[in-house]
Amino acid sequence: MSETPTGEKRVIGPRLVALVGPFQSGKTTLLECLLTRAGALSRQGSVRDGSSVGDSSAEARAHAASVEANVASVDYLGDRYTFIDLPGSVEFAHEARNVLPLCDAAIVVCEADERKLPALRMILRELEDLGVPRILFINKIDQATMRIRETLAMLQPASRTPLLLRQIPIWQSGIVTGFIDLALERAFVYREHAPSEVVDVPAGEMPREKEARYTMLEKLADYDDDLMEELIADIEPPRDQIFDDLTRDLREGLVAPVLIGSAEAGHGVTRLLKALRHESPGIAKVRARLGVADQGPALAHAIKTIHTAHGGKLSFARVLRGAFSDGALVRSAHGEDRISGLSRLMGLAGSKQGKVEEGDSVAFGRLDHVATGDTFGDAKAAAPEPALSAVAPPQPTHCIALTVKDRKDEVRLAAAMSKLSDEDPSLSFVQDQEAGELRLYGQGEMHLRVALERLAARFGVSVEAQKPGVGYRETIRHSVSVRGRHKKQSGGHGQFGDVALDVAPVPRGEGFTFSEMVHGGAVPRNYFGAIEEGCKDATEKGPLGFPVVDVAVTLTDGSYHTVDSSDMAFRTAARIGMSEALAKANPVLLEPILNVEITTPSDALSRITAIVSGRRGQILGYDGRPDWEGWDVLNALIPEAEMDGLIVELRSATAGVAFFTQKFDHLAEMVGKSADAIVAHHNGVKAPAH
Repeated sequence: MSETPTGEKRVIGPRLVALVGPFQSGKTTLLECLLTRAGALSRQGSVRDGSSVGDSSAEARAHAASVEANVASVDYLGDRYTFIDLPGSVEFAHEARNVLPLCDAAIVVCEADERKLPALRMILRELEDLGVPRILFINKIDQATMRIRETLAMLQPASRTPLLLRQIPIWQSGIVTGFIDLALERAFVYREHAPSEVVDVPAGEMPREKEARYTMLEKLADYDDDLMEELIADIEPPRDQIFDDLTRDLREGLVAPVLIGSAEAGHGVTRLLKALRHESPGIAKVRARLGVADQGPALAHAIKTIHTAHGGKLSFARVLRGAFSDGALVRSAHGEDRISGLSRLMGLAGSKQGKVEEGDSVAFGRLDHVATGDTFGDAKAAAPEPALSAVAPPQPTHCIALTVKDRKDEVRLAAAMSKLSDEDPSLSFVQDQEAGELRLYGQGEMHLRVALERLAARFGVSVEAQKPGVGYRETIRHSVSVRGRHKKQSGGHGQFGDVALDVAPVPRGEGFTFSEMVHGGAVPRNYFGAIEEGCKDATEKGPLGFPVVDVAVTLTDGSYHTVDSSDMAFRTAARIGMSEALAKANPVLLEPILNVEITTPSDALSRITAIVSGRRGQILGYDGRPDWEGWDVLNALIPEAEMDGLIVELRSATAGVAFFTQKFDHLAEMVGKSADAIVAHHNGVKAPAH
């Protein structure tokens, strides 16, 4: 039960609130402060000294940054909240994509730093598209040098929704010492790591307060005709009306309220908690957004998977409807499971629950058939609930090849990577048969580095990472005619096969073709299939050492023996002839060229084009990103060999926000010293001197 500023009682239920924001904006510190202020912690921990509830994994501590979602539940003034602190780095952004659709509201932690605006815009755009109510918390206000009006003007272009300033800072000798709440018309003086002290609005601040408050009311009046009439008539609106408008406009996504404070010092956090308590919606609003009926059997949605050392698999999920009890049987699209434990999480620790209700966000134990993004419900229901649409993992942008340091770990590696990709669907582990490599794909250098650290620390599997191989091919430039003959006599039946082949290049992309023009039964028709297979065998590794593509083979003649000829003999003869033909037909190396689409802030476009050109890329053109003012999409052709580490350079040039997609485009001839060096390296020989 929660009371609004008008005194109305509303049943809201447990709420899930996300903390999002650009990298190093102070989200984890704010989580620590929220937990302390709500009474869940006796003392506020620190990210710097490794004592925080969030970023408690060894990998997060080692890198002093969030590398996964951190969950903490707390009760505050009779209401239950689960806060989920999401990483700010774009490399770990997929965590947020699974979580945000299930959240009641988001706290967007930001600061007066123009360099972080592109990242802020990406975050706000996702929240806007999802319809998640959001409050901006301008952090580090005690370090501010810019006036709040200037800060708001700088931040507004990042949001399509109007930013509504709810508080203005009180300055003394160039330092922010408190704030004025424009809705309450009260002043608050900061106290270190304690709730602010309520004081009268200083006489010298009255003009600023009146002006800022009127600006706030004007924006609210855009969505309230009665308030507009009161302002025109110079009538002071009732405070209850203002709070009702603030609540409605936040929940409907009409405005994004802006509060100020300092997570490090604990400033402004109580007002933030109270704004959440009075104004944020509950699970009914989430159901409406997701298209889930209010009535029906118990239903939950898994938003994160965790594999623990001793407790097995945990599925962190939001209960959308009904209630679940420990030991109950649940069903997902993949099968049935019995709940083995329910826990409210506080970082790495959990408190056991016998039963959870709608709105709760808890860890369900040992749901083997439930993956991240799955919907599950009461197994006794007449029919399984339709699954909510899952969030597809983003296309990988970085890849490494793995080699286990100890051969006996190869089987353990596959099992461990399966668990890691279960926890993080944006990781993918592939065995590339052609290249003979185990490959790990992810969202960037740090993303994969953290995965390898987890692999060693949690599963005891140590690997070495290398640059992955490139899918080079080769083809021929000339047409040749050859004869392939295989004859072997070793007692009993011998082996005999004889073929005449015409081998010719074909246009790029046509692949391998086989035909026959044999007359007079020189080669019986029943051997044609074996001859074709023999020719294909020879293309698996051509004279340069790579698979051969785009050749046409015609069987023109041959001979056979009624006793010694066989499918195997003709297949061997064809392979011999084809290998000879490929060596004579002027083989040439082909390198794969990718079509790459890079999305970047417009002010970084010149840096991006320089990076592409420096990687032998051919720029095809660029255009504005649809519905994203200030962003561009650049299209280029880049050799696959030049893609390694591209995402690192792009993000370095764009404060961490550029990204790309890629797809194979064509194979291009490669000649000269570079081609010779690639062939020599592949075959383990010294490159010829030029």
